[in-house]
Amino acid sequence: MVLNCIVVDDEPFALGLVCSFIEKTPFLKLAGSFSNGIKALEMLHEQAIDLIFLDIQMPDITGIQLARLLERKPGSAGPRIIFTTAYNNFALEGYKVDALDYLLKPFDYEDFLKAANKARAYAEMLKPVPEMSVSPEEYIFLKVEYNLIRVAIKDIIYIKGLKDYVMVYLERTERPVLTLTSLKSLEQKLSPKKFMRLHRSYIVALEKINSITKNSINIGDVNITIGDQYKDAFNEYLSKWL
Repeated sequence: MVLNCIVVDDEPFALGLVCSFIEKTPFLKLAGSFSNGIKALEMLHEQAIDLIFLDIQMPDITGIQLARLLERKPGSAGPRIIFTTAYNNFALEGYKVDALDYLLKPFDYEDFLKAANKARAYAEMLKPVPEMSVSPEEYIFLKVEYNLIRVAIKDIIYIKGLKDYVMVYLERTERPVLTLTSLKSLEQKLSPKKFMRLHRSYIVALEKINSITKNSINIGDVNITIGDQYKDAFNEYLSKWL
């Protein structure tokens, strides 16, 4: 996998250095370099870019402002951002705009490569799972790091959404399976006769529900609130058994 990259930095030396690092890295391809964010934004609207090496302190538009202008759907491949800056007080801002990494100047090629490898690993995880790997009757396959893990549908207790990831809680397993996908995508692979979305962040296995109150359900030691937009569908399901 090769990632299309651009570099945005108003310092000529820093701009040239990062460009040279990209050109010596086999899985990176330099698609453009820019001394200001406005020009970079124009290119981003015209061409698919996977990764941006972005300075923060720049005239006209800062790196943080540029990052806020980029719309990246959850679970999408890019563009992801690696900030490059001489200041160490922007880490929190970088986290808020979902930056992949944060390189503090001056950095060497080893530091650069660690950040680039993180971007490659993220992109690899976003590769779609082959359709043939999904069995709607007994199993689903979940992408966990670099592997596909087979999970028996009968073992699923409930599923919790976490932004770009979901956590699948299973019987007889202490730790949930963390997989890079969306809750909606996983919901489409599960039978509506056995699973139901009860909250914007939760899907539950109906047969695993232990008890029900007016506004929540209980599974084991976990209480899950039933979201307002899901109450009618759940009440309709209950009516068949009452």
